[in-house]
Amino acid sequence: MVTSRDVARLAGVSQATVSRVLSSATNIAPETRLKVQAAMEALGYVPHAGAQAMKTRRARTVGVVVKDVTNPFYPEVLDELTRELDGAGYRVVLWNAGGGSHHDALSAIRERAVDGVIFTTATGETVELQVAVEKQSPIVLINRVVEGLDADQVVSDNVAGGAAVADYLHQNGRTRAAYIGGLPGASTSRDRARGFLERMQHLGHPVPEDLRFHADFSHDASQHVTSRLLARADPPEAVFCANDYMAFGALDALRSRGLSAPGDCWVIGYDDVDMASWPSFDLTTVRQPSREMARAGARMLLERLADPARPAQQRSFPCKLIVRGSTGAAATA
Repeated sequence: MVTSRDVARLAGVSQATVSRVLSSATNIAPETRLKVQAAMEALGYVPHAGAQAMKTRRARTVGVVVKDVTNPFYPEVLDELTRELDGAGYRVVLWNAGGGSHHDALSAIRERAVDGVIFTTATGETVELQVAVEKQSPIVLINRVVEGLDADQVVSDNVAGGAAVADYLHQNGRTRAAYIGGLPGASTSRDRARGFLERMQHLGHPVPEDLRFHADFSHDASQHVTSRLLARADPPEAVFCANDYMAFGALDALRSRGLSAPGDCWVIGYDDVDMASWPSFDLTTVRQPSREMARAGARMLLERLADPARPAQQRSFPCKLIVRGSTGAAATA
């Protein structure tokens, strides 16, 4: 059986150095780390995860909480998170929160079953999250902002993204628009609505209350809401959905009634997931750099694990309107 002593002997370093490399310590010279890793590979050495956890008090595991893993936004984020964390020697455990509960993930931190948690579902109502942050639990929020929470947070400029949609509709004469939001307590839904509705008001096209809906970021709920909108005597000229998943539902509602976008109603989403560019959807949407956001969040968590007392960071990424076939005119510069 190959041991860490064998690795140390081949690499020409001490066993303590091998242990520090295995625990991802930062005070290791790059060339030393490479020598140890090369020796491990040459000998086929695989460290015992349980023993490492006992020595370092680290599980080498990170939890990730998502709202609905069937939403195509999350697989893209998870792919990038896993790539970044795996490169640092961490495994990923996924919680599909469903109703939004964070209890299991926060319990896992307290019990040291995971070293930290990345939340993509947090809302301002999460009191337990506030308590965990105050205790310096390693927590990062991605695609969410909770006001007053002194935690690492990564988000895109959702207010500007919503405003860009309003400007585009105004420029192209589509002034009677409906808005379909996500979860009422989610910062993404709140800020996208704020940017869109305030800019529409400013441009002289206020969106009436009976054209504003919440669909919980759900395809099926959005499809139902859009069907109701299309059945009105005065249907909207455009529907702006707070994510692409709901926009796909809006497009399906049009098709089920023998209608089309952009011929009968324009449809705009948000996120620019990979599926948005597929010919069957060809969706105009607001692109947020989800993979860059995921990388930034993963690195923030790794920095937090290395230095639990460092000041919290907040990063905001710019967005861009991407015009495709679900609307009928190119964007103006």
